[in-house]
Amino acid sequence: MTETPDRILRLKTVLERTGLSRSTMYRKIQNGTFPSNIRISVRCTGWRESAVNEWMRNPIFYDTSATPPG
Repeated sequence: MTETPDRILRLKTVLERTGLSRSTMYRKIQNGTFPSNIRISVRCTGWRESAVNEWMRNPIFYDTSATPPG
């Protein structure tokens, strides 16, 4: 059985799914309570869908130090 690839979500999609404002989301990234974005190209970043889904399952207790890198 093949594993489905992890989709990369753009900023607009992440904000729509989470209900966070842009500034709140970036503040949470700085605090380590929201998944970090990844660089797609020189001027483009996104978020792993699996990381956003993990945050959405338990946003109060999400901690990036407990999440394996990758």
